[in-house]
Amino acid sequence: MQDMTTIALMYDFDNTLSTRDMQEYDFIPKINMKAEDFWAEANGFAKANHADGILAVMLLMKQKAKGTQLCTREKLVESGKKIKFNKGVLTWFDRINAFAVSNGVKLEHYIISSGLKPMIEGSDIGKYFKEIYACDFVYDKDGQPVWPAVSVNYSSKVQFLYRINKGVFDVSENEKLNTFMAEEERYIPFCNMVYIGDGYTDVPCMKLTRQNGGHSIGVYKEGAKNHYLMKEDRVDFLVKADYSQNSELELIVQTIILKVRAESQLERITHNQTNILKQMKNK
Repeated sequence: MQDMTTIALMYDFDNTLSTRDMQEYDFIPKINMKAEDFWAEANGFAKANHADGILAVMLLMKQKAKGTQLCTREKLVESGKKIKFNKGVLTWFDRINAFAVSNGVKLEHYIISSGLKPMIEGSDIGKYFKEIYACDFVYDKDGQPVWPAVSVNYSSKVQFLYRINKGVFDVSENEKLNTFMAEEERYIPFCNMVYIGDGYTDVPCMKLTRQNGGHSIGVYKEGAKNHYLMKEDRVDFLVKADYSQNSELELIVQTIILKVRAESQLERITHNQTNILKQMKNK
């Protein structure tokens, strides 16, 4: 039996899978702030201090939660249970996995997000991901955040594509990530990758995926202003953030799965033919 083709589906999280930024469902209301005020304060701090915007958000969360349990790892996981998702997301993973397996393909799902890893883990879909690359803290013995462990912004997102490509999943492992690895030894080739995102912070990942033979899909909600993704040639497809059965997004991903499977089969046939010719020449 031929080996199954493996495809990586990689997702942004906020507004790509979820309906809003994850902090807005539970954390921000519990610190008695409006979402717009929280983001304005974080952005203002970043600008005033020439700081990275994601680190500014993490610091503000830590400061606003001081004296409470709201930013402990346990509470962040619990907060993730309040996250709501775009249409069809809750049934998406089982459906698309079943389609892939029925066509001789194995899917692996990955998150690459500037959101909080514990919240994503605690959400209703956290169990579906092979790896969740997102922001996280170092926590003390009481579970309180003391320092950023991982911060994921629009540019650092790209490193995680290479981690998936090479199979170097541990974020603390850098030497192997930067060591030369032959294409045939890599865990998942870029041409077997699909990146799904909703905005500017996803552009570097979208561009890298497409440049290396993979596919990028932009998703939007009604009234969203991200059609520049198609106008600026950042994505292969731009569709509604609707993951329900027979949606345009599902049909596109299914077609990509079949395309990648066919290309992988042709590559195996070509490889076998090459080996046969070599054997014939050596006789």
